[in-house]
Amino acid sequence: MDRKISFLDRLKQGLRKTREGFVGRLETLLKGKKTIDSDLLDELEELLIEADLGVGVVIELIDNLKERVSQEGMTEPEDVKEVLKQELLSLVGDETVPLRANRDALTVIMVVGVNGTGKTTTVGKLAAMLQSSGSKVLIAAADTFRAAAIEQLEIWGRRSGAEVIRQQQGSDPAAVVYDAAAAAKSRGVDYLLIDTAGRLHTKVNLMEELKKIRRVVGREVEGAPHEVLLVIDATTGQNGITQARLFKEAVDVTGIVLTKLDGTAKGGIAVSIGKELAIPVKLIGVGEAVEDLREFDPRLYVEALFSS
Repeated sequence: MDRKISFLDRLKQGLRKTREGFVGRLETLLKGKKTIDSDLLDELEELLIEADLGVGVVIELIDNLKERVSQEGMTEPEDVKEVLKQELLSLVGDETVPLRANRDALTVIMVVGVNGTGKTTTVGKLAAMLQSSGSKVLIAAADTFRAAAIEQLEIWGRRSGAEVIRQQQGSDPAAVVYDAAAAAKSRGVDYLLIDTAGRLHTKVNLMEELKKIRRVVGREVEGAPHEVLLVIDATTGQNGITQARLFKEAVDVTGIVLTKLDGTAKGGIAVSIGKELAIPVKLIGVGEAVEDLREFDPRLYVEALFSS
């Protein structure tokens, strides 16, 4: 329970920019109104769009709000805040969607995303999280086009105690994954995490390279990859949804990792991205520390968003 409370505090801090830009403006808006009228709803709609909730989600929220105002006979603007909180939770869902696990066997998690989203750091933090819970983890450094990615993973490997399988910069990423899968099976590890390139410096299309990695690991480990996590930088806002659609089509993304929520006033993307893509947000990052990567808990998120 203490860990959950402490993470709520970190989440509040991480969502400070979004909360100030969204809830702070919401409270100012509501205090300036005497009744719930069309002007208030229009201004609220604009505010929600600016928080990067996405047009489709905002329209649904406003429609639901209008219906409840009518059905429940609400007249006090202050009531809007609580109803909005309830509707947001309804949209984002009230249950954490855990990472998939291949019970009593090797679980392979492939991590994808464009460069600069925090993908490699996410792999390192995830390795540390899984190791700390008692699982044995192996990391495949399959972003062979960026020397810094391999070095980053080796640092995280030393920190977390997870071994890193690597080859020379410029090696075939699929060959690294092949070696890593063989090593993972022979050493009886619980999780194999695969870091992948965000762009390629060759004529090979990025998505084709990711499909190749997926095929190789699928041949070596039954059912793999069991999870394909797409890392999205929350500061990119709705552009992240465009990225997600491309990756979803190519490699069947099963979960979203939202990073850098602490660096944006548009944290509403956590609501819109899962809704628009029908892909659950599974992990969020709200800071630099290892413990700032956690499972996405919708209830904690909404509570942190609306807390003072």
